[in-house]
Amino acid sequence: MHQLAYISTIGLHMREQDIEDILQVSRSNNRRDGITGLLVADGVRFLQVLEGEQAQVEAAFNRISGDERHFGIFALARKEVDAREFGEWDMAYRQVTSAADEGDLIASAVRLTAELPDGEIKERLKHFLRLDRQIL
Repeated sequence: MHQLAYISTIGLHMREQDIEDILQVSRSNNRRDGITGLLVADGVRFLQVLEGEQAQVEAAFNRISGDERHFGIFALARKEVDAREFGEWDMAYRQVTSAADEGDLIASAVRLTAELPDGEIKERLKHFLRLDRQIL
């Protein structure tokens, strides 16, 4: 099972509806391609983890990389894992809506990822959620 994690910066003109559109298309494509994963958005950045067969995951990442609604796309990790870490989620989603949500979101991320076997992914998620929200 191939797993890819990346981070990117959300475009300045991204709207809530754009994220809903992304999720709808992603979930459909992921079901078709046997991909599961997680998308986290904080209003400034996306963090996404994709998992599935390598060819499908890399093809999805190539499509995602060409999407002009975000930029500064950086692959954090590409690796093989023994089993899916995000179960049957076509694309789990969580959004941080304010800095005040950060503590609750970190606690939620810890709970949601408690059973994941890969401590590295858990730490990357927590680090992402703690990043300064005032970058742009």
